[in-house]
Amino acid sequence: MSAPAPAPQPPNGPALSRISAWCRTPERRDSYLADLRRLVEQESPSEEKNLLDATADLLLELLAERLGEPSRTVRHRHPDVGDVIEAEYDGTVGGAVVTVVGHYDTVWPAGTLADWPFTVTGTTASGPGVFDMKAGLAQGIWALRALRSLELPRPTVRFVFNGDEETGSVVSQPLVERATEDAVATLVLEPGGEWGIKAGRKGVGIFNLTATGVEAHAGLDPDKGASAVHALAGVIGDLVAAADPERGTTVNVGRISGGTARNVIAGEATCLVDVRVSTREEIERIDGVLAGLAAGDPRVTLAVTGGWSRPPMRPGPADRRLFALADAVATQLREPLAELFVGGGSDANFIAALGRPVLCGLGATGDGAHARHEHVIVADLPDRVALTAGTLLGLAAKALSDG
Repeated sequence: MSAPAPAPQPPNGPALSRISAWCRTPERRDSYLADLRRLVEQESPSEEKNLLDATADLLLELLAERLGEPSRTVRHRHPDVGDVIEAEYDGTVGGAVVTVVGHYDTVWPAGTLADWPFTVTGTTASGPGVFDMKAGLAQGIWALRALRSLELPRPTVRFVFNGDEETGSVVSQPLVERATEDAVATLVLEPGGEWGIKAGRKGVGIFNLTATGVEAHAGLDPDKGASAVHALAGVIGDLVAAADPERGTTVNVGRISGGTARNVIAGEATCLVDVRVSTREEIERIDGVLAGLAAGDPRVTLAVTGGWSRPPMRPGPADRRLFALADAVATQLREPLAELFVGGGSDANFIAALGRPVLCGLGATGDGAHARHEHVIVADLPDRVALTAGTLLGLAAKALSDG
């Protein structure tokens, strides 16, 4: 049996000190915040194609302004969802490609900025999408800018920005997977929460459960009807009972709709279901639960649509080596990284499932994803840029040593 591959060696202290000092310069921090403001003030809800297109245009502008024109640019256009942008910048180390992934769509509807503008107050910056994940987009650009400005070794960096992550990356998934195929590593700039990296993520299942019954007048012909609402209520109880927190499995019914009027026995009812699992074995178990659901009234039929949008992400040996590199960089910059395991999914789930080394959660420190208290910690932004730049530098050093 061959010995396991060694972890990449972290960059030397002087190089990291130069990166840290460069990132911490007040004028650069202010320029980064200005870019972040531009991104947040360009609203980009997942369902608004015109706003998504404008955000993609802005990202291409920021790349050109901060890094110059890419050596290769592809904009994969789509008529309904956000385009996927690939922008590649040649490195100084031959053969080493690092893919940097981020999404620019958000959960916030158009018009949110009217009563929640981008605001820097004290230690935080807030606004719709600032934490999830527009700070990460700016961070990736500025990390490469740091290496280029300091004339440090760097791999070829391939930015991949997609506009449908919040709705499951249905269109962008194959493009993201293809863009990571030849990469020595992929860095996903989703928010990091505390000073840490998300080493593990749950798998995500998105399902619609529809009951179809028989409509009738609730007063004149109650026996002729078969209520879809009543049947669905019972089935929801069975489904929620399938949750097993000790195994890392949660079930949430997020929305219920059905019926037509108070005095009409409902002919149809639907609920939206979110399932999170930590293992593939739990996927199989939940699939069995869904297949076995049955209404109490034989006149009511049930239909389950949807599926598993992301597999569980568990760190493998290559991911461990990549984490060790980032952790060594973080320790020299500030302190060791927390290794986080979270319930939310990301595009890193797809990449990890293919056995490719990936780090997720390199993005901003903060809190409140998908909530009105969404914010980033301003003082941590330079350190997060430096962490990303230092990790890229370490990957370039490994490529050099491999020859």
